Amino acid sequence: MRATYTGASAETVQHSVTQILEQQMTGLDNLLYMSSSSSTGSAQLTLTFESGTDPDTAQVQVQNKVSQADAMLPQAVRQEGVIVSKSAMGDMFMVVSFLSEDGSMDATDIADYMASSVQDPLSRVNGVGSVNVFGSEYAMRIWLDPEKLAHYGLMASDVVAAIEAQNTDVSSGELGGLPAASGQQLNATVTSRSRLRTPEEFRGIVLKSDAGGAAVYLGDVGTVVLGSQDYSSVSRFNGVPASGMGLQLATGANALDVAEAVKARLEELRPYFPDGLSYRIAYDTTPFVRLSITEVVKTLGEAIALVILIMYLFLQNWRATLIPVVAVPVVLMGTFGVLALLGYSINTLTLFAMVLAIGLLVDDAIVVVENVERVMSEEGLPPREAAYASMGQITGALVGIALVLTAVFIPMAFFGGSTGEIYRQFSVTIAAAMILSVIVALTLSPALCATLLLPVEKGGRVPARGPLGRFFPWFNRGFGRMTDRYRHGVGRLLDRRGPGILAYACVLAGMGLLFWRLPTAFLPEEDQGMLMVMLNAPAGATQQRTLQSMDEAAGFIRRQPEVESLFTVAGFSTAGSSQNSGMGFVRLKDWSERTASAREIADRLNAAMADAVRDAQVFAVLPPAIASLGRNAGFTLQLQDPAGNGHEALVQAREQLLERAGSRASLSAVRYGGLEDAPTYKLALDDRKAGALGVSASDVNSTLSAALGGSYVNDFVHNDRIKRVYVQGEASARMLPQDIGRWKVRNGDGDMVPLSEFSSGRWTYVPQTITRFNGAESMEITGSPAAGVSSGTAMTDIAGLVAGLDGGFSHAWSGMSYQERQAGSQAWLLYAVSALFVFLCLAALYESWSIPVSVMLAVPVGLAGALLATWLRDLNNDIYFQVGLLATMGLAAKNGILIVEFAKALEEQGQSLVDATLQAARLRLRPILMTSLAFMLGVLPMVLSSGAGSGGRHSLGTGVLGGTLFSTVLGIFFVPLFYVIVRTRFPGGRSHAADVAMKEAR
Repeated sequence: MRATYTGASAETVQHSVTQILEQQMTGLDNLLYMSSSSSTGSAQLTLTFESGTDPDTAQVQVQNKVSQADAMLPQAVRQEGVIVSKSAMGDMFMVVSFLSEDGSMDATDIADYMASSVQDPLSRVNGVGSVNVFGSEYAMRIWLDPEKLAHYGLMASDVVAAIEAQNTDVSSGELGGLPAASGQQLNATVTSRSRLRTPEEFRGIVLKSDAGGAAVYLGDVGTVVLGSQDYSSVSRFNGVPASGMGLQLATGANALDVAEAVKARLEELRPYFPDGLSYRIAYDTTPFVRLSITEVVKTLGEAIALVILIMYLFLQNWRATLIPVVAVPVVLMGTFGVLALLGYSINTLTLFAMVLAIGLLVDDAIVVVENVERVMSEEGLPPREAAYASMGQITGALVGIALVLTAVFIPMAFFGGSTGEIYRQFSVTIAAAMILSVIVALTLSPALCATLLLPVEKGGRVPARGPLGRFFPWFNRGFGRMTDRYRHGVGRLLDRRGPGILAYACVLAGMGLLFWRLPTAFLPEEDQGMLMVMLNAPAGATQQRTLQSMDEAAGFIRRQPEVESLFTVAGFSTAGSSQNSGMGFVRLKDWSERTASAREIADRLNAAMADAVRDAQVFAVLPPAIASLGRNAGFTLQLQDPAGNGHEALVQAREQLLERAGSRASLSAVRYGGLEDAPTYKLALDDRKAGALGVSASDVNSTLSAALGGSYVNDFVHNDRIKRVYVQGEASARMLPQDIGRWKVRNGDGDMVPLSEFSSGRWTYVPQTITRFNGAESMEITGSPAAGVSSGTAMTDIAGLVAGLDGGFSHAWSGMSYQERQAGSQAWLLYAVSALFVFLCLAALYESWSIPVSVMLAVPVGLAGALLATWLRDLNNDIYFQVGLLATMGLAAKNGILIVEFAKALEEQGQSLVDATLQAARLRLRPILMTSLAFMLGVLPMVLSSGAGSGGRHSLGTGVLGGTLFSTVLGIFFVPLFYVIVRTRFPGGRSHAADVAMKEAR
């Protein structure tokens, strides 16, 4: 919500606008938190709802609450209107800059054309939530001269009244209107007054006249010009005067589609631009999204190629390799169909899940083909009969693997919040792929085996020709020797179980230590090809002084070799609008044209800005990893005063916190997210004396408001478009405190009384911006973790500093930091629920409560590997890592299922427990290594990737690769050990003879 109260101080806005709106925001469904900012002349409230809330419903509810507050708002605010939009203010996904190539248009001309002819068409583009214009359209500006007004015995209110009376549309009726007199032959409309159009017409407005014909006109007491509606911001593009607009995305809109639609609309409007006017895209986050998707698709292709190679290495004939290859497009297309049916889009998250699924979905087909070939070789059966026999052996394992891998990810789909939205993308994609994969493995894959595979003699294999014909026998002999050594190693481990249990205990201890030591984060920091620059000049600095500092900063930034363009706005920032604030949007060159990352460039700029710009604080920050979750990357903390110590104490606590944060090595660029308190001239009016002089309080108020702050009177017509009329004192009459005495008010006797006769003033400091969080005054503290430090560690450190402040101050999190804290509390619940689902699926599969324990005990081995790989690479425990950890849990269980399923079947056929376990381990080693290597090579391109979006790919791929490696190298030893131990202590279950007897009885 945005409201305008022209000329009002931040305190006035807070008491008369912000708090009134806040108090009405009760009973809203799914509201998470509310923050507000009151600054000179404007109020802004942001209401953040739970993820999944219908934005249209929320907007209607908020609009209804605003309507209830309307009667309590000042008239000036009601006249401007309270704007409610369903997008995060300040969260701009695109900034468009307009500039005059030939210099024929100045900044005001550009801003007027942009606001009059471009803003509305872009606002109507589907998916655009709101448009923030840097500049404004023309307005009729009437600059009053206090001496001339006094000379004619006039006040500002007289001017306003005359304009309201003479600049208006009057419905004068008609001649011969019905009911008409009998015989009336004429009917015509009567026009009289209408809205004025030109400065000349406004200068002719009569303010005062007498019987002798003498008159005082508006042009006699002031200057009337066609100026700008708002002079608060000055924009430049690469140092050239420009104007621009920032576009916010509507809640739930697709950024790529909206960006394309905006660019297409601009191209449609381009032919109608005035000569010399052009536009530039100064800031755009969508190229990062598009390139990230391209990189993931590339990774997907690399993963498929590597998976095919590893399958051919083990299967050793192209017919067998073709069967799992056919499964890939079938399952992928089916998965895309499921996503489309559920309303999901192809994005980086679903494509990440596809990359993971590539290694998983071929596992089932590999298991089918490998077992069919083994049966053909060992029993000499033809392909058709071998397929039947093979499916009787492995159907249970296939179903178990599918159930486990699906059960691991299904709980993710039911978590709430923004974290749940991210989880849900992975959950739906991988679960759909796994279910379709097992369906293909149970139907299409055995049919292809029976059709494509060639018969082989008992004990033989399909011969390969050429160089591979010599390589494969050598590989098979080596693999056979490795299999024998593996069986021997498992046998020794089963004979001496104590060292194995001790080694497992060490793995558990290492896993716990790594969980404790691994830094936490919400999402990995990404190089989006964009930077934002925040500039704060000293409190009370004028726009000219701010522009000078901004030009110095802009010159330094543009000299950086990685910078493509820079768009700056003086007078505007996401922290608040004032003359001493400014903001810049930096567009970096393409990732292929630079070696430094966005973080490295930002750190370089921040380190050099103290010397480059001495009269202002300048910070370069990265955009947030997820749009609408905060205004920039890093953390956002709300320093609160629940004890009611007051504004001054809160300011002192803020300064103390910033001082301590500056000395912490884990924190970087910690700063106050608002505007510093500024010098204010406090004018005290002596109402008693004013009354004695016969001066009306309402005349005093209207004169001060119009002279110093400016009054919006009504509208005029310019180029067939309605624009505004403002009355304000001329610049020379409102520069110094003594200028207030130049303004006079007429008393009851008709005498002009200077305001200085009944007023006095003093200087003080008051807030430029007053921020509130959930209805209580707060200070927004933003910052970034230092290089090599996770956001979770930085958040813990800054929260610890708040706890050390005297006076009972507290903190709350907002933006992405709020989501990160929520995600951290959900992670352990997610792991526990997923593990429980896996265990229940295994218990149902084996009809036993004890056998699943042998599989589940192998899971921590994979988790330890994922943690170790992530820690060695200096990555964080973020959402992508958590997804990878769940995938590792499922993969570790899958390897255990392949061994336990065969061991249980062999044991039921009459073999001893140890012999059955050793035989199962030997038989299943090849498919375990095949599927694990296929999966590891499938995710390897994610681990080694670079460019846009590589942060997320590294976080996801590294953990999964490390976990699968550990699960494969160590898990294949621990699973047989745990199976023997569990079956020894819990030997329950029916024997094979009992099963046969029961079948015969049936």
